[in-house]
Amino acid sequence: MTIKRHIPNFITLLNLLCGTIAVIFAVQGSLIMAAIFVAAGIFFDFFDGLAARSLNVAGELGLQLDSLADVVTSGVVPGIVMYQLLNNALPGVPLAENTGWDTNQGWWEWNFNTLALIGLLISLASAYRLAKFNVDDRQTDSFIGVPTPANALLILSFPLILTYQPDSFITDLILNEWFLIGLTFLSCYLLNAEIKLFALKFSNWGLADNKLRYFFLLLCLVLILVFQFVAVPLIILSYVLLSIVFPKKD
Repeated sequence: MTIKRHIPNFITLLNLLCGTIAVIFAVQGSLIMAAIFVAAGIFFDFFDGLAARSLNVAGELGLQLDSLADVVTSGVVPGIVMYQLLNNALPGVPLAENTGWDTNQGWWEWNFNTLALIGLLISLASAYRLAKFNVDDRQTDSFIGVPTPANALLILSFPLILTYQPDSFITDLILNEWFLIGLTFLSCYLLNAEIKLFALKFSNWGLADNKLRYFFLLLCLVLILVFQFVAVPLIILSYVLLSIVFPKKD
């Protein structure tokens, strides 16, 4: 019984481990590797809750640990990635090469565009959203505001699009500083907006009770097959719009 109780927490810690590794890659500017480890962390984030419910060992400790792990994987990392995108998009001095401890620069000198720190607002908004989730009893079978993993996938999709699906229009849009700043504020708003969004949790497999979920999953599959990484922003947008157009009845 003791070992079984800790299985979901171990899976959650794997989420946290992936998140901390992703932080290292994101700080170094290796955004593709950061995206890979965030995706792995979100994978573990999905299965820790599933394991807790299957083993009937869900508890307050697991809930708090899950949110702490999500703050890193789905909060800190996308904030750093947005900072990196903004730092590349904004005019100014490019990021200097790391020369280690021996440097002639003073400790007060910043070798990045200060405005790029706006991207870290995503990390703050994600932490606030997760704290609200822990004390909000309305979010048992639906979400209020965009879940942090969905928002993280949205932000992390941009380096993937830039690398694997370069297109002049899309590239110019993603590397436009005003687009990135606007997206940062929109992201912060949607994370904490009073918008009820359906959850992909199946209490049963019946079509009548899950029509919207099945339609959304089919739509995700079609979008991914057609648009590949570009599908990710389209999926998040569709998720929000479908939740608004077809609100869940209490």
